[in-house]
Amino acid sequence: MLIREAADQDWPHIYPFFCDIVAAGQTFAYPENPTLEEARALWMAQPPGRTVVAVDENIVVGTATMGPNRPGRGSHVATASFMVDPHHHGHGAGRALGNEVLDWARSAGYRSIQFNAVVETNSAAVHLWQKLGFRILTTVPEAFDHPEHGLVGLHVMFQHLAETETTGGTSAQPPLH
Repeated sequence: MLIREAADQDWPHIYPFFCDIVAAGQTFAYPENPTLEEARALWMAQPPGRTVVAVDENIVVGTATMGPNRPGRGSHVATASFMVDPHHHGHGAGRALGNEVLDWARSAGYRSIQFNAVVETNSAAVHLWQKLGFRILTTVPEAFDHPEHGLVGLHVMFQHLAETETTGGTSAQPPLH
């Protein structure tokens, strides 16, 4: 699986599964039925952000968009969003994209990364992010209107990225405030 920068010519390959995922209403709180250009504006990050694609056998199977979680005084914390074409679930694209985002955030000097809205019923994503070192800080109750489960919570997930003080060969993670 190749992870590379998304190019303009990738958008027509991303847009169909972007629309399918948004229309399913299970993981993103984006407006329904976005036009090609509306969806592009939501997904294709501008600097200092970045958008990548996961390519398997010359097919775009997933994508991630990333950047600062907040501008200004919050810009030391990264965030990201991920989409994997439903026809290509279970083949490692999500994990590869997650690792790419973590590597990027570390190399770009972010101190931490925060996911603001992981739908609690999206168990595959929650499990993957936990395996990649994220913790659930809190769950905002009834913050997402799921088409099957009704009002469900949104997890705020976090991972500290900056080097931490080392004592006796083990890394001590600072407490959250």
